[in-house]
Amino acid sequence: MKKDKVLLVEDDSTLSFIIEDALTREGFEVVCAANGEGGLHLFQSVQPDVIVADVMMPRMDGFEMVRFIRLTAPAVPVLFLTARTALDDVVRGFEIGANDYIRKPFQILELVVRIKALLKRRNRRAAEDAKLTVGDCSLDFSSQRLKVGRNTIELSHTEAVIIDEMFRHPSEVVEAKTLMYRIWQNDDYNNLNRLHGFIYKIRKYLSASTTLELINIRGIGYKLTVGG
Repeated sequence: MKKDKVLLVEDDSTLSFIIEDALTREGFEVVCAANGEGGLHLFQSVQPDVIVADVMMPRMDGFEMVRFIRLTAPAVPVLFLTARTALDDVVRGFEIGANDYIRKPFQILELVVRIKALLKRRNRRAAEDAKLTVGDCSLDFSSQRLKVGRNTIELSHTEAVIIDEMFRHPSEVVEAKTLMYRIWQNDDYNNLNRLHGFIYKIRKYLSASTTLELINIRGIGYKLTVGG
């Protein structure tokens, strides 16, 4: 049976050894890099199933590494490890394309559980249709492209996540907190304005549609109406 492959990028050699040993015991295949440049090189050669990366590293930090990876691989799960606690750092990580975040120090068991959860979600999504079509619009989540009529729009990872959620629930009210949990794994009030900003951009993308409109449900969330 094929083992799930974890790319671990961590500059603390002791912590890297502990994590590698624990994940290997859990049945994962683990490849390690000590900085972002090494991680980027390994990603291109080993094609891991999930990435576990520190944020603060020499030569290239985790944010920059994942930013490059997301240009070609928008769907591979990414979990950041960090000693940073500032909300802006956490938000930045999710906007770049992180799927989860663990602050140091942490329990190894928690890391294992979160990695398994990320892989489970990835496998479930892979089993579903990669392309969603609603009205005259279609979303290819894997390539982060939205087609509106004859126009194709390149999306950010966060925009693709929001549209994916709305397209899976057309004509239904999707709560703002649901979207925030999918993007940032929390519904912190400070993220609400950020979400509004993404919604504003998505409304502009859909303005060329003759069948779809994204409307605000005051105090609750949003609804993708389908007409035409």
